[in-house]
Amino acid sequence: MNQPLSVTTDTDTDNAGLPFSERQLNEFNDYFEDLHPDHVLLWAYENFGPKAVLGTGFGPSGVFLIHRLKVLGLVIPVFYLDTQLLFKETYELRDRLEKQLGISIIRVTPDLSVDEQADIYGEELWKRDPDHCCHIRKVAPLQNYLTDKKAWITGIRRHQAATRKDVQIIENDTATETVKINPVAAWSSEEIWDYIRDYNLPYNPLHDEGYPSIGCIPCTSPVSDGEDERNGRWRGSNKLECGIHFSASTGKFEKGT
Repeated sequence: MNQPLSVTTDTDTDNAGLPFSERQLNEFNDYFEDLHPDHVLLWAYENFGPKAVLGTGFGPSGVFLIHRLKVLGLVIPVFYLDTQLLFKETYELRDRLEKQLGISIIRVTPDLSVDEQADIYGEELWKRDPDHCCHIRKVAPLQNYLTDKKAWITGIRRHQAATRKDVQIIENDTATETVKINPVAAWSSEEIWDYIRDYNLPYNPLHDEGYPSIGCIPCTSPVSDGEDERNGRWRGSNKLECGIHFSASTGKFEKGT
């Protein structure tokens, strides 16, 4: 297929040290906005090859993207951040996907176990300082894993929450110094779920119990009708994001983070 600009750094850029200039990002995003996510995945593979990886929390968008990689025959590694506080249903879904699709999903873990974290910072850090807990168990492991990568693919979508309404398909990720690729940024929840049902793909059964967004056990709760998909995360606090995509402390969208 015809692709937009090849992956080269624009010398006329204010984004020192980042892969793309604002002009290039605008061109990429204009090009991909109305195209199927397959076009984005193919572009990622053709330009970054084995230095591109797909990160998933095993939500519906992640299931969709993992399946598309398999259908397209793209050998892009898939990884997840195992905080060691995930629901048993999440681990079971991982196992089902590996078996059904014949893949191995890379487990990325924190430096500290939950018990070691408690020894240093006290029990249930997630209650007292959830930003710090997320940094230890998600943000730092992600940054470490992406050290030798050039691009990472995510399943985040604009419709998931107000914090994600401005997400672009191609972004510079300043935190990891990689290109961040969001193929389903423009897709709705209905489009993702229609695909999962059409292909009879496995999904987390907690979605059927009022959990549209599933993270760690202590920080995940069901949502009510009319709430954003992510309103069940860190309920009772002003925290809206874990920090791997956006500012954990403010929950506000920050370009390239």
